[in-house]
Amino acid sequence: MAIHEECGVFGVLAPRPADVGRLAYYGLYALQHRGQESCGIVVNDDGVFASHKDLGLVGEVFSQDILDRFPQGTMAVGHTRYGTTGASNRQNCQPIEVNHQKGHMAIAHNGNLSNAAALRDELELSGAIFHTTSDTETIAYIVTKERLSAPSIEEALSRAMNRLEGAYSLVLMSPQKLICARDPHGFRPLCYGQMPDGTYVAASESCALSAVGAAFVRDLEPGEILIFQDGRLTSRREHCGRCRPAPCIFEYIYFARPDSIIDGISVHAARLRAGAILAKEHPMEADVVAGVPDSGLDAALGYSQASGIPYGIGLIKNKYIGRTFIAPGQEHRLDQVRLKLSAIRETVSGKRVVLVDDSIVRGTTSGRIAALLREAGAREIHLRVSAPPFLNPCYYGTDIDSRENLIACRHSAEEIAGMIGVDTLGYLPVSALERLTGRACCCDACFTGRYPTAVPTDTRKDRFERKLSERGGES
Repeated sequence: MAIHEECGVFGVLAPRPADVGRLAYYGLYALQHRGQESCGIVVNDDGVFASHKDLGLVGEVFSQDILDRFPQGTMAVGHTRYGTTGASNRQNCQPIEVNHQKGHMAIAHNGNLSNAAALRDELELSGAIFHTTSDTETIAYIVTKERLSAPSIEEALSRAMNRLEGAYSLVLMSPQKLICARDPHGFRPLCYGQMPDGTYVAASESCALSAVGAAFVRDLEPGEILIFQDGRLTSRREHCGRCRPAPCIFEYIYFARPDSIIDGISVHAARLRAGAILAKEHPMEADVVAGVPDSGLDAALGYSQASGIPYGIGLIKNKYIGRTFIAPGQEHRLDQVRLKLSAIRETVSGKRVVLVDDSIVRGTTSGRIAALLREAGAREIHLRVSAPPFLNPCYYGTDIDSRENLIACRHSAEEIAGMIGVDTLGYLPVSALERLTGRACCCDACFTGRYPTAVPTDTRKDRFERKLSERGGES
């Protein structure tokens, strides 16, 4: 079991026909860190949808030839995926497209519904036939079902939101409208901006707006629906304030790019604060502070600044290999650590090293990194983690579905230090999480067990595949 990224969503509405497919491509490149499993783009050319999606990284799925095939259009939606519900196969690639009685729709989703299984059962019993095992298709079905009686697609989405529980940031495209929505808890980020020519852009993170030359306007509020049509913007807020906001704290610790601003808070600044807190809570006499690329670098800098210990580049990342957690299977994952990271002997040889990382899940990867530093001559290794210990599953889009493989559930910090081969280990205290963002209203359930919604009974990623397999003998 491993932690994986979220997904990334992107949408664009241009005032006149333009190469919106290529714009979406650039946006997805900036969101590649949020999902390295698959990606897709759907372009709207006067109500006619053209799409391409497949397994792989953005640069692998979209060649120059494929981008050239996209028509000029006024709208596009894009998605980078790591799925927390449904298998890794082409049929689960997004955006998901639906042809229904009232027209065509494409939808891209970041998050995870905590009531997906119950909704899917209900829909199947009413005759719905699912083509994927992703909970995004469940959202699409509920929206299209509501659209049969609703006067508009945005009203259908609003009605659907009354039934959805859990995390969802959505970009939805109809023949005439681009619509964005964020769940009432605001678990996952979603923002929008505008380009100099009036083109509206929506994305999971502000870094994607910058990548296409759009000026950040603001984040969507939790529960808000934004409708972009004919160069106009309309906001619906009937779901705002329904719940206590609970944005995911792990966005600031790990998921988001450090140059992003989420809900008015700099990710880079939050990570610097995490490092400074670690320096105060777990001080250590050392010669150098080094971070594990990429998410540990900012926190390492914060530790260095607060402690006065020099900052050094102790590990180099092979930028052409995806995040370690993406690799399936333990044996493959171990190989990837060595392929992905190498130690700089000049920085660590003979030194007492404070190594800063963003998290420990099973401990396997941390042990391999410690071994790399030992091989490079590190005299002491003091691991500091810019998150508290993982003790609970996440039901809102992070692929932690069981406590049984979480090393902190079975061992103390001292025991883990011995198991992974470091001299000392210090975690960020749970009590310090609020100081990262300056806000008390964040979801920290993976650390504390305080869940903002009801907990589902079946949390396996492949639960829908298992269900189909169990039904294989039915006639």
